[in-house]
Amino acid sequence: MTMRILAIALAGALFGTAACGAPASGDSSGQLTIGMTVSTMSNPYFMQFRDAAEAAALNSGARLTVTDAANDAARQAGQIQGFTGRHMKAIIVNPVGSGGLGPAIRAAARAGIPVIAADRSISGAGVTQTLTSDNLAGGRLGAQELARQIGGKGEVVVLQGTAGTSASRLRGKGFTEAIAAYPEIKVVARQRADFNRAKGVEAMTRLLRSHPGIDGVFAENDEMALGAVQALGPRAGTHVKVVGYDGTPSGLRAVRAGTMAATVAQLPRVLGWRAVNDAIKAARHQIIPTTVAVPVKVANKGNVREFWSF
Repeated sequence: MTMRILAIALAGALFGTAACGAPASGDSSGQLTIGMTVSTMSNPYFMQFRDAAEAAALNSGARLTVTDAANDAARQAGQIQGFTGRHMKAIIVNPVGSGGLGPAIRAAARAGIPVIAADRSISGAGVTQTLTSDNLAGGRLGAQELARQIGGKGEVVVLQGTAGTSASRLRGKGFTEAIAAYPEIKVVARQRADFNRAKGVEAMTRLLRSHPGIDGVFAENDEMALGAVQALGPRAGTHVKVVGYDGTPSGLRAVRAGTMAATVAQLPRVLGWRAVNDAIKAARHQIIPTTVAVPVKVANKGNVREFWSF
């Protein structure tokens, strides 16, 4: 059994009908089609999201079509238009950015197709539901954990995600708010690395040239945090504490190994599972909440074994 199949099976077993509700009896779910466009399938976090969405569709008997936007907003808009043209019963959008998708989403709404924004919000589009992690709270947790790891004093840098995404904006806002409670900690630089590991390496390398004595790093996702670890080399986990965000398998393994101090763990499988189940409910004209914030939790050396690392 591959890890992906095992993840799907576990998602169904763990979340199942108790967490998200069983399909309505008498409904021919085999006729219910859902289109889902994912911002990028090169990020392990979104692979977990996709796996759980597929598990939920399999569990409900719905047919899920998944496309990869490859971090291209225009491509994603075209995918949404394609789902609308194929008369999908619901559409799930994990947006590349917070803007630029309004016309495509409004066209879906005019066709009577509910749209779920998953993991990131979409500005000015009037989606049926916005389903995200509580990124503001997560940014605050990241700041508190980094402060704890460096003893409440020192110089830190921040690796920021893609500009215009709600995830980067809210994580950064939460971090800034919470780190202000530690007057002996100075944020000496912030640099964008677009949620990308290779860009994280490049950004961290540049930051080390101008700030060689830093004590900590907060990265707005695990891929950038792992890039920072690579750039730091043997200093990672010893002289410099790195806190990431997502709780991806690679991030959790780095926490276990000690090269990352912690990660703010999201629950992408819960997001994927719920997105599909709420999309099914909306397609059946059932009432669903307009906003859902899924809690996050810090994973560090003391509790990392509580989290899935595949």
